Amino acid sequence: MNKFVGKLLPRSSGKPGSKDLFATKQDAGFTLLEVIVVVLIVGILAAIIAPGWLGFVNRQRVNKANDTIVAALQEAQRQAKRTKRNYSVSFGINSNIPQIAVYPGTTPSNWQNLGGDLGIKSKQILLGANLSAVNTTAGGAISYSLTTPVTITYDHMGILPNADFGGTSGLKIVVAVPNAGNPTQASGVKRCVIVNTLLGSMLTAKDSDCS
Repeated sequence: MNKFVGKLLPRSSGKPGSKDLFATKQDAGFTLLEVIVVVLIVGILAAIIAPGWLGFVNRQRVNKANDTIVAALQEAQRQAKRTKRNYSVSFGINSNIPQIAVYPGTTPSNWQNLGGDLGIKSKQILLGANLSAVNTTAGGAISYSLTTPVTITYDHMGILPNADFGGTSGLKIVVAVPNAGNPTQASGVKRCVIVNTLLGSMLTAKDSDCS
């Protein structure tokens, strides 16, 4: 019986350093050359992807900021009709951050950062307009240095009193991505709201149509 069992059991080869039949081979690790190649590939991919991602983020910022401007103008007009009194929207800049205020009367006291839920930081977007006075255009030229706020006002009927639209240009409020080489100047990525009738009709435009 013992001889029979002995025949069934595997025998060791008896050679020094012999491995079990089912032992796994361990990895030797990466060579320095392999590590360098991987790092180079990652760097190249990052260089390709990063500009595209940054452009996407910038476009999203100006899109959302422009949506906020449209909503503010619509809200001011709605409140003017509802309360039967003048309502205004003012646009300004504080510490290089665009701000907006919707308010009754003549003096804004509730300034908020434009697109506050986006957490827009200083110099991430530019705010411009072609207004020289309330409901009055400055001849079509867009200024991105709003040293004093500009205002669009609706009267108790929700129309723009004494408006001067400068012919076909309309009253423009523009948000733009700063130029990479000169952040005080706008790049070609722009979004804008154009108010062009006494009834407060609005249209939105982009890029070259906002110049």
